[in-house]
Amino acid sequence: MKIHNTAIVSKEAKLPEDLEVGPFSIIGPDVKIGTGTAIGAHCVVSGHTTIGENCRIFTGAAIGSIPQDLKFKDEITYLEIGDGNIFREYVTVNLGTLDHKKTVIGSNNLFMAYSHIAHDCIVGDNCIIANCGTLAGHVTIEDRAVIGGLVAIHQFVRVGKLSIIGGCSKVVQDIPPFSTCDGHPTKVYGLNLVGLQRNGVSAVDIAKLKQAFKILFFSKLSFSHAIEKITSQLESTQTIKYLIDFIKSSERGVCR
Repeated sequence: MKIHNTAIVSKEAKLPEDLEVGPFSIIGPDVKIGTGTAIGAHCVVSGHTTIGENCRIFTGAAIGSIPQDLKFKDEITYLEIGDGNIFREYVTVNLGTLDHKKTVIGSNNLFMAYSHIAHDCIVGDNCIIANCGTLAGHVTIEDRAVIGGLVAIHQFVRVGKLSIIGGCSKVVQDIPPFSTCDGHPTKVYGLNLVGLQRNGVSAVDIAKLKQAFKILFFSKLSFSHAIEKITSQLESTQTIKYLIDFIKSSERGVCR
């Protein structure tokens, strides 16, 4: 292990032989880290935290600190992080709250400087959260979502897969999958065409999604009537079904 002589690393932590730890960093006793992971200077990795393989944690990041939640009473809670994640400078990620709850982060995500992942959040795979992006508690981010800089997301909100949220947006309701959203509060402006094309969604599926979006978000129909119209007029593809199921399962409501 390449551990700087100023770092404080608990002997009880479960660490790989190839771990790198920079100056003045701290690793707590209940931490478990996979091979190929590197931790920069002045970082703190604490709590019951598991970090996967080939992650990079940059200067000043605080990973596994207790939740900023007044309900938390020092229960045992967890943070689980997958492989290939990048946590840039001063990113903060909190444990779950309430007994044995957990915060979960998938694999191959980029968390830019000063972004914050609060207690009990679930982040999928291949997501990007830009500088100062802030997730409140219990937020769910689905795969391949992109969240712009200075975006604030309300607790219990879901962000659908392959969506993109413009910088400085205020998110108080669910973000539909495949969408481009922006504003105070956020509104749907259309499909995330670039994201869909880059991720191999076919031209036929994109054309059908355009029709569905026009009915759902720009026809002034209620969601229930819009879904009836889509069901009766459009062929049911996997992407259309996913979009409709997401809207039907929303508890906070979906931005329009």
